[in-house]
Amino acid sequence: SSNEHKLNFKKSKEACLSYIQDALLQKQWKRAAEFLTCYVESLEKDYSRENIGPSEMIWRIGTEILWHHSHSSMKEFNCFMEQMKTLGVKRYLKVCLEHVFHLLCNGQIDEAYQNLSLAESWRFGEQTAIQDKEMKLIQAYRGLLDYYSWSKQKNILLEQGEDGFSDLAVEQEMHSCFRKAAVNLKEIIKIPGVWDVFVKCYVDLLEFYGDHNEACQVLNEYAYNSKFPANPNAHVYLYQFLKRQGESKKSLISALKILHDIVPSHELMIDFNIMLQKSKKKKKRRLGLEVIFAALDYSSWKENAKAWSCLARQVKRIVISEKHLDWIKQEWNSRKDWWPAFHFSRYVAKRNWQENKSLAYEKALVAGILLGKDCKYFKHVSHQGCKAQLKRFQMLKKFVNRHNPVYLRISG
Repeated sequence: SSNEHKLNFKKSKEACLSYIQDALLQKQWKRAAEFLTCYVESLEKDYSRENIGPSEMIWRIGTEILWHHSHSSMKEFNCFMEQMKTLGVKRYLKVCLEHVFHLLCNGQIDEAYQNLSLAESWRFGEQTAIQDKEMKLIQAYRGLLDYYSWSKQKNILLEQGEDGFSDLAVEQEMHSCFRKAAVNLKEIIKIPGVWDVFVKCYVDLLEFYGDHNEACQVLNEYAYNSKFPANPNAHVYLYQFLKRQGESKKSLISALKILHDIVPSHELMIDFNIMLQKSKKKKKRRLGLEVIFAALDYSSWKENAKAWSCLARQVKRIVISEKHLDWIKQEWNSRKDWWPAFHFSRYVAKRNWQENKSLAYEKALVAGILLGKDCKYFKHVSHQGCKAQLKRFQMLKKFVNRHNPVYLRISG
């Protein structure tokens, strides 16, 4: 009967998909391909009028299998993607984009550009308006490839310029690529979203042609427009641009302050700390101490010699002047329960001494101030340094012993 047929088909379809899923999870690509073939054949033999809508599933699973299968070729992949484009207009542009990504991963840039151009000319009634976002992405990636072509032509011209030659055809091609890239890249970054690579390329174009005001406006909009999602990279790009333009320390600090609020463990926090330490304003120097302490809360910074050097320098300066010891005390109060085991154990001291004596020196100075002369880390490193007759470690031991009362004041 018709109902029995539908029930059997549904059961066999679910069983087949279950086998496919199991094969994918175990990375058995050949087995997954065989089951997918059975699944497609069963759909072709189904005479019911029920709308089961399997095309997206076939597209997703088939793409994954072909990408990993040891015997698949780019020719087969291209053929499969072309078939997927005809399965449903609702997914046409998404399939086109994925096809382009695979072509780019295989270094077929001209083919990718051709596919983007064909997709951009695609029209299908109301679907064109519905897929407006996908169309903008198609145009944006075409702009990205135009930027790539522009960059190649630019490098050719720069090499020729060194020899005193200039190819007019290359220069014209470069400007043509610039115009096409700029139009599409400018459009995509107006839409709220994360457009890092597009923004970087567009700013590079603007900077090359000397339009620094437009570049600055784009980066400020990307970083500060509340319609855009919070994005640390936006503030990184703005900071890097301001630094290239030789902007004031005030502007640089402002950009990094927001980055610190979003990602206190970012690698640029060392630059931020150094700028703040050099400031004549007490408030900024206080912030500098907070910044470097916060960065060292993260495991990725545990063995960063430059970061420990920044902290050691600032702590030493405060201890010698005996001004603002309360700054150190405030930062240490929230960390004294876990930093000793995290940073200053005897095991860590042994490892740091063996691997990086400069790192061990900076950490030992900080440990001696924060935990006193009886700290395990300080005792081990200073002992090893004095045993090796290294003068800086002998001076370190004297410094910490002389300022041990500071530890008592900090520890309360």
